[in-house]
Amino acid sequence: MTFIQLFQFILSISILVVLHELGHFIPAKYFKTRVEKFYLFFDPWFSIAKKKIGGTEYGIGWLPFGGYVKIAGMVDESMDTEQLKKPAEPWEFRSKPAWQRLIIMMGGVTVNFFLAWIIYSSLSYFKGETFHDNTKFTDGISVSDAGRKMGLQTGDKILRIDGKPAERMETSTINMLFADEVTVERNGKEVTFPINENGVADVLAENEAKLYFSHRYPTVIDSLVPTGTAKAAGILRGDKIVGINGKPIRYFDELTAQLPQYKNKNITLDILRNNVPRQIVLKADAAGKIGFSPDQKVALNEFDKSEVTKNYTVLEAIPRGLTRTVDVLTMQIKQFKIVFNTTTKGYKKVGGPIAIIKQMPTTIDWERFWSFTAMFSVWLAFLNLIPIPGLDGGHVVFTLWEMITGKPVPQKVLENAQMIGVVFLLGLMVLIFGNDILKWVTGKF
Repeated sequence: MTFIQLFQFILSISILVVLHELGHFIPAKYFKTRVEKFYLFFDPWFSIAKKKIGGTEYGIGWLPFGGYVKIAGMVDESMDTEQLKKPAEPWEFRSKPAWQRLIIMMGGVTVNFFLAWIIYSSLSYFKGETFHDNTKFTDGISVSDAGRKMGLQTGDKILRIDGKPAERMETSTINMLFADEVTVERNGKEVTFPINENGVADVLAENEAKLYFSHRYPTVIDSLVPTGTAKAAGILRGDKIVGINGKPIRYFDELTAQLPQYKNKNITLDILRNNVPRQIVLKADAAGKIGFSPDQKVALNEFDKSEVTKNYTVLEAIPRGLTRTVDVLTMQIKQFKIVFNTTTKGYKKVGGPIAIIKQMPTTIDWERFWSFTAMFSVWLAFLNLIPIPGLDGGHVVFTLWEMITGKPVPQKVLENAQMIGVVFLLGLMVLIFGNDILKWVTGKF
């Protein structure tokens, strides 16, 4: 973790928290509801700075895990119920009509959603979108063992994920983990198959979410193992392997797939050296290897051929920003499919602030910063809408219940529910932080 990573994380969270709380603050003030506190970060026992203006205390807490507005007459995470024992005053939250209270409670997540939309629209307009196009992989993809267990095969061309076109490799690698089915072109035919959860579990266990399928590239020799049979047989750096025992080979994955069948056997490799064909006879070792590494520059150059950039006009960027926001929200909802699945065991990969900070770029990259901020804004909106007492979603549920039944939820029920919610959230926070700290100490990040 570097200072720059920490700085970017705190800056992003600060922007999101302030705007989220403004989403509560502005409608509360508009409906003439007293707001007692407006805080960036939490302030148990003391605050870093504070100033009272117009009846509201504005401050910065020392615990950087969020923020809050304390609205008079509302059962919130502070569990300050002394005021609630007195008759309701006109300026209190509890005295306002249910529809006003609902707007106040929905203000935060509404701001988060629109903020993400604005950021994504701006990025699409000013920066365009650069990605690797699945359709550019003319001979399909290369698949790892975990990818094969999921149902993919080397040579597949990815067409659709859960019925939706899968254009971008970057999003396909993530979306496929949450998908029910995938459609590919295989040997000239369209094939649709369900995703095997055991394969997803292997992907998560091996931390290869971005590696279970990749592009294909030719086999050009980079480095040679000093004791390997390739070096002993005279293979040189820069040689390109184009065949094995008379069978043409175009890609590295074809060579690695065939070599294991020649363990401790002689093989004949067809190579190109300075574009001149040669044949070299050598022996594969007991593991079916010959002792070399492929040229990664060649692999990257091949990968770059699939890179495209889409640019958007203002009128195109606005709906595109909405689409990106909804796509991120959908992906986050789908994550629960693998997080709570006993087969995939995604809960083992749940990370907290330390994990998030570690994912931040180590240099200032404003495009990545705003992309992260937009994604996290959607994430905060989604989390806050979960109907758990202590979150906005819990308050919304109680308010909707009142609007439907015409009867307010008893004050004691609200207080008990809030207490249970706070205890649950604190326990969850301890679990997530404990998991983060354990990974940090054991070097598993």
